[in-house]
Amino acid sequence: MTKKLLILGGQGFIGSHLVASALQKKYQVTVLSLRQKGFSIPIPRAEHIEILTANATRTKELQQALQDKSFNYVINCSGYIDHTLYKDGGRSVIDQHFTVLMNLVECLNRETLEGFVQIGSSDEYGNTPAPQVESQQESPISPYSLGKVAATHFLQMLHRTESFPAVIVRIFLTYGPGQDNRRFLPQIIQGCLQDKSFPTSAGEQLRDFCYIHDIAEGVFKALEAPKAKGEIVNLASGKGVSIRSMIEAICRMTKKGKPEFGKISYRTGENMALYANIEKAQKLLGWYPVISIEEGLKNTIRYYQQQLKE
Repeated sequence: MTKKLLILGGQGFIGSHLVASALQKKYQVTVLSLRQKGFSIPIPRAEHIEILTANATRTKELQQALQDKSFNYVINCSGYIDHTLYKDGGRSVIDQHFTVLMNLVECLNRETLEGFVQIGSSDEYGNTPAPQVESQQESPISPYSLGKVAATHFLQMLHRTESFPAVIVRIFLTYGPGQDNRRFLPQIIQGCLQDKSFPTSAGEQLRDFCYIHDIAEGVFKALEAPKAKGEIVNLASGKGVSIRSMIEAICRMTKKGKPEFGKISYRTGENMALYANIEKAQKLLGWYPVISIEEGLKNTIRYYQQQLKE
């Protein structure tokens, strides 16, 4: 039986890896993006993917793109990580993560829908104490995290009142090949590979680093897990690792780089300890991360070494 899957944001970093994994798992894949920009990694059998374009903040445009289409499964990883303050344009960030979701729910054919995964964020926890567990009350500290929290509560309401088959997976600091060069680890890796001096914070923050292939596996387990419907599930390594130790590991592996610790201030309201309790993912999904930080970093460094040669 054909399993039809729609992935919003399927040409971004996480979305591209989900597309690649979905093809391996024999899903029939449709991608919806704001614009056609190519995938962030090479996709074998890419010719089998249907690509739709629409600005999903506009209901009519989204309706037109999805007209006469039906899907068994949907993964929503649309929108970007953006820590813009509300006074500086944060309303548009909320729209990317909440308005888009409401529009999507309104435009989907629910009669065929069996599973829906919303890609949430560890930022939803704000400054709550670590290890963050799904039962903690959220404490958003930006329009981005507020948009994600609003999306979480909206989907849980729909599950309670309309049996909408949603699962919210809260991912922590995901990394791997194909990530945007402006993100933390790609910046550090490229700075080291080019043997540059580069400013960083003091690096005392504890973060939960999880390799993209592990995250993709968790997402697909959540997509088809009956017990997870209506639930929030952390996807992460379950270990707190300091930013400084990650930078030092990359310097050690590349044998290059001159980090200038303490040159960048911490973000206002930044949580200094953000790492997950993953017992719920283990119980509901039977999911465990299997890629070590050392292996994940080696794979990621190898990817950026190749990028710099091209």
